[in-house]
Amino acid sequence: MREQVIPQKVGNRSGITKRRAPTSGQRPVRREAEGQSLGMRVRALLGYVPIVLKVVIAIAMGVGVFAAYQAASAASFFQLRNIEVQGESRASLHDLETLVKREVTKTGVWQADLNDLSSKLERLPWVRRAVVSRVLPDGIRVRILERQPRAVVRTAAGRFIWVDEDAVMLGEMLPADQLPPFFLRGWNEEEGELARQENIDRVQTFMGLRRDWDAAGLSERVSEVNLIDLRDVRAQLAEDDSQIEVRLGSQDLGKRLKQALDVLDDQRNTPRGSAISYIDLNQGKGAIVGFVSGLHANAPNANARANANAAERRSSEQQRTEQKPVNKTPAKDKKKDQERKATQKETDADARPRRVSST
Repeated sequence: MREQVIPQKVGNRSGITKRRAPTSGQRPVRREAEGQSLGMRVRALLGYVPIVLKVVIAIAMGVGVFAAYQAASAASFFQLRNIEVQGESRASLHDLETLVKREVTKTGVWQADLNDLSSKLERLPWVRRAVVSRVLPDGIRVRILERQPRAVVRTAAGRFIWVDEDAVMLGEMLPADQLPPFFLRGWNEEEGELARQENIDRVQTFMGLRRDWDAAGLSERVSEVNLIDLRDVRAQLAEDDSQIEVRLGSQDLGKRLKQALDVLDDQRNTPRGSAISYIDLNQGKGAIVGFVSGLHANAPNANARANANAAERRSSEQQRTEQKPVNKTPAKDKKKDQERKATQKETDADARPRRVSST
């Protein structure tokens, strides 16, 4: 006998199964949706309130800190009281301190513009570089790197001014300063970058001449060097030879100066040694000696030509002495005629070009 199993129906307590309505066409009630949206908006707005408060508080704190900073920096606590300067030797300590006081007193130590102060200090004579730092609460420290004098320039007005390798005029030479072996002449005193670059070239040439002439032991025989034209360098000699100018040109300046001095030493004991006004080696082929009268003498092969000229003069003088003048004029006119001939003889002797040797 088979047993039949009756399947149990699932439903609610009453045993009646309810069917769900399809959701595809279901729409929420409009009023309930609007109410929920307004509430959510209110809750979202209330959620932003703490962030706004934080921003407001942060802004207020920033304004307070800034105000406190302004008050503190302007307070007497940061007013300048101490100035420390290091490294100055030739630079004026008074000028340095005066500039620092003028700039820092207006702002106080805390607010001082150190870069601007450093730039202004570097415009002072002898100051090549200035490093400025704060020493809180009331001090400023200045470390100076001074410019090094390289030459003394004789200006057109006759002043003697120290200059450095950057062609910066540092100040007048003082009586206590050590004299350089020779001065620099030919400075361009105009303003502008072109004049400054020309002067830099002059200083570099001067430094090279001094280095070479010091090594050769020639610097003491020169009083100044004219560098107005670097293609025609000229040296004025010193002491007993101060009236003599040596024209060196633009090349082999040390070698040419030595050659000119050798020629001068050879001619010193000659009759016309004291009349030498210049020695020209500009062409580089030989020394041309100029005398006070304006005559010239070339150095190469000079001994033979000088001896020939001397022999010619002696022969001419001997012939004139042996000749017996005819006494056809009175004694007074004869004396005038002899004086005229003697004057003509001296003129003829000076008119002949003379050559000197270079050993």
